[in-house]
Amino acid sequence: MKICRYLLQNAPQVAPRIGILDEVKNEIIDPNYALAIEFERMGYPNSFERADYYLPPSLSKLLTLVNDPLMRLNEGIGMDEFLRILNVKESREGIRYRYKPNELRLLSPIDRVPVFRDFYVHEKHVKKGFEKRKEDVPKEWYEMPVYYKGNPDSFIGPEEDILWPTYSDKLDYELELAAVIGKPGRNIHQSQAYNHIFGLTILNDVSARDIQRKEMRVRLGPSKGKDFCSVIGPYIVTMDEFEGTEPNLKMEAFINGKKWSEGFSGDGHYSFSQMIEFASRDEMIQAGDVIGSGTVGSGCGLELDKWIKPGDEVELVIEKIGRLKNKIGTKKKH
Repeated sequence: MKICRYLLQNAPQVAPRIGILDEVKNEIIDPNYALAIEFERMGYPNSFERADYYLPPSLSKLLTLVNDPLMRLNEGIGMDEFLRILNVKESREGIRYRYKPNELRLLSPIDRVPVFRDFYVHEKHVKKGFEKRKEDVPKEWYEMPVYYKGNPDSFIGPEEDILWPTYSDKLDYELELAAVIGKPGRNIHQSQAYNHIFGLTILNDVSARDIQRKEMRVRLGPSKGKDFCSVIGPYIVTMDEFEGTEPNLKMEAFINGKKWSEGFSGDGHYSFSQMIEFASRDEMIQAGDVIGSGTVGSGCGLELDKWIKPGDEVELVIEKIGRLKNKIGTKKKH
């Protein structure tokens, strides 16, 4: 299923909620509301409170408090189907469990990310970066899947403007696939790591290249070159959609409608299972953590010597997941 987080357009005081995309009807199902309305139909006086306890409307809470979050979400879909058979469309107070896209705004699909780790696994991208620095790829890159830890509070979602930081003159997009952890663990063997992934989403690891270049010259970072903004969404596609294997997905980037980048998620030197095994060595990974694969080959302006500008529209597309579209904001003065 395709999980999103939404906010009703005409109800600004209502907190963002979990949604599930019905691709046939092009509608968003609210599984928590569907369950609450069924509890109400059954005569429970605390139907909405009961639903919040059983199937929280926050994906972060669902992943951290429920042992089998996918099962609960499927129960919400089942309630949606049952209510439609009964022709029950809303609660007694007029709360619905289905919405049209023009009634809501999609946000970053997860409300809280405990830790953001972004790896560096696509050899084509890695080689190009070291080539520009007139260096060889270090042998250590082939020995372990290295990563940096980014700012977990910097995530935005689809259709939001990408921040152009005041201290940078050269901004770049990065086309990446990301995994959202659904089950915590420590010292996870790669043979079991797949079971710890809740789903996959699109990641744009936005970079201030001029600042990142300076940081890396002192062999530390990145920090300010990355921490100001990252984009994920619009959906998290749960792993049951990929038939028990890590998929090889076509990835594309379009700037103002013109294709700049194309690659495949499966051409990484390391798999997500290997990344999770490495990240969890003597360290707990948490439900809700986001793990990026790193930029796919040709997946950024740095590789192409082409640069985005304020006002440009960046659209990242990954098959079976969707389209993540954002506009580049205007650089503000200090």
